[in-house]
Amino acid sequence: MELRAIGVEGLPEIEEGMALGELIAARAELRNGDVLVISQKIVSKAEGRVRRLSSAIPGAEARKLAAVLGKDPALVELILDESKEVLRAERGVLITETHHGFVCANAGIDTSNLPEEGTACLLPEDPDASARRIRAEIIGAGGGEPGVDLSRQKRGVSGEAHPRLPPTVALVIADSFGRAWRLGQSEVAIGCSGLQALDDWRGRNDAHGRELEATQIAVADEAAAAADLIRAKDSRTPAVVLRGLDRFVTSEDGPGAAALRRPAQEDLFR
Repeated sequence: MELRAIGVEGLPEIEEGMALGELIAARAELRNGDVLVISQKIVSKAEGRVRRLSSAIPGAEARKLAAVLGKDPALVELILDESKEVLRAERGVLITETHHGFVCANAGIDTSNLPEEGTACLLPEDPDASARRIRAEIIGAGGGEPGVDLSRQKRGVSGEAHPRLPPTVALVIADSFGRAWRLGQSEVAIGCSGLQALDDWRGRNDAHGRELEATQIAVADEAAAAADLIRAKDSRTPAVVLRGLDRFVTSEDGPGAAALRRPAQEDLFR
């Protein structure tokens, strides 16, 4: 068993309105069963989710939190706009639950890797919907044939006709999240399509025959983290192909990364 990670090079600076799936398919060596992991930042840019800080008018709550935390009041206003609840605000850290249901710092808003000063990047409004759309663009860029080996078609490789198979290219949108009990950030999946996000081992046996009662593998999160290991934050490589995870790739879009969010009634820390 082998897992390979291959960076997709040559992508331009992403601007609003660009078709990410088409851009990536033209540059990636994609095969059936591949998992394509892309950064949240390029999705947000393409969807016009970049805001000027000067466009945010801080309200009373934003000004109060900004004074306590030492943050820009305009940035705090954007964070509050993207949040349904503030969970923690202390020691310079603002943790919120976003309208998507993500629990993260600053509602996932980031000011790094943006070409213009004084701007901030918001999370996509619906990352799973974004993943489904981009996946469809990638499949469409293969000539509309479901199940086509896109890399062979792009290079014009001759040979037998491709069989008509269900689409088997998965798409993961990844973003950096902190961990409550660990130092450092790790990439997690905020959106995905065509991938079994959770591998549920409950009721199955371990290597010694004992029944597992709680094990669920966060496949989409682990794919996001694996892809990040071959790209630096300043590398301008926002897309990575993972090869070797085809057992988790599905023809259907599936429930997406929403399947990874813990239900509120199971949250022991709030």
